[in-house]
Amino acid sequence: MDKLTNQTSPEPNRRLLEMAFYLNGGTAIDFASGLGGNSFFLADLGYDMTAIDISDVAINYVQEEAANRGLNITAKVADLTKERTDLTSCRYDLAVMTYYLERSLFPLVKQVIKDDGYLFFETYYKQKTSGNEHISNQYKLESNELLNEFRGWKILFFEENEQEGRQTIFCRKTQ
Repeated sequence: MDKLTNQTSPEPNRRLLEMAFYLNGGTAIDFASGLGGNSFFLADLGYDMTAIDISDVAINYVQEEAANRGLNITAKVADLTKERTDLTSCRYDLAVMTYYLERSLFPLVKQVIKDDGYLFFETYYKQKTSGNEHISNQYKLESNELLNEFRGWKILFFEENEQEGRQTIFCRKTQ
């Protein structure tokens, strides 16, 4: 399948929408962007976006939609578990990662965010009562893992939602 059909427009993450007050444009990267809901939202806010995903179908969709909407989005196919070298020289005002967890990316994420830049990260975490049992534990965060990983950064929003089995952080890299 190399074309998406009957697709409704992808939506941005609800909690990212709530952080819009802090989002003032600049450069941004959407790691594991999928169909680009977050990328389209941020490009609409004036960000020069880079969207990265392993799926060529998703990236082709993002490229076509960005062109149709006149949005500044550079979309690239990449396996984030392997291909990182071209990212190490870039610096962004904002990095976004939703529902993708590759812990070995944490140092890269920290490196590519400019001083005073922001990170929005949301994914599953280990919570027995949630509905995410179908997700392997290797792709779930431990309780407070993002707080511990980004200690030293200014935490603007953090939530562990036990009903949804997700952990969310929005923080600013301090100098």
